[in-house]
Amino acid sequence: MSNFWRRLAKRERGLVILTALILAVFVAKYAVISPFLERREWVKNQLDSQPQLLQKNLRYVGQKDALLGALEAARAQIKTQEPKLLTGDTPSVSASDLQETVQAMATREGTQVITTRVLNPEPSGSFSKIGIQLEIGGQIQQIANLIRGIENAPKLLIIDEINVRSLFRPIGFPQPQGVPQVPAQNLRISLTVAGFARAQGAPSPKAENPNDQSRAGT
Repeated sequence: MSNFWRRLAKRERGLVILTALILAVFVAKYAVISPFLERREWVKNQLDSQPQLLQKNLRYVGQKDALLGALEAARAQIKTQEPKLLTGDTPSVSASDLQETVQAMATREGTQVITTRVLNPEPSGSFSKIGIQLEIGGQIQQIANLIRGIENAPKLLIIDEINVRSLFRPIGFPQPQGVPQVPAQNLRISLTVAGFARAQGAPSPKAENPNDQSRAGT
């Protein structure tokens, strides 16, 4: 290496030194200076955001009492809705309760429940949405009263879907022979009614301690 350097002319040595300096500047810029500048910019952004984050946290702390009050109010409201849930520990039992409730309403309004089909339960948080599909026949006013009764029922019931088909028979249209005389029905509806029940796996009453049972038996 020393022999190569001695063979170089003075001008060539200057070019080599200049090239080495330029290369060292580029290496220092990309390996040292650029990461340092990026780190400094990141620290600056963090310092700028910290006061805003602290102010936001202090605002949440100041609203602690209001948030706790809202949480307690929500819990109380849910508790007041408990009697409106369907009874039963399983979806099938809850669906049976829903069927009996809607069937009683339909009978009270004078409509005829032709078919009933239980739908698959749908999870909704800590609750299950239980639905049934019914085909009901009756007169317009009877059907309207039934729908109104479902919406205003003591249970928390909702009507998801309703399809109406008219059975209106023109005046003077002859009754087909061999068809038994039935009460006049000018509407046939397909109705999907849903209610809510506690989902399976919800907290149950605490089981009795076996030690207590053994002591009770002695």
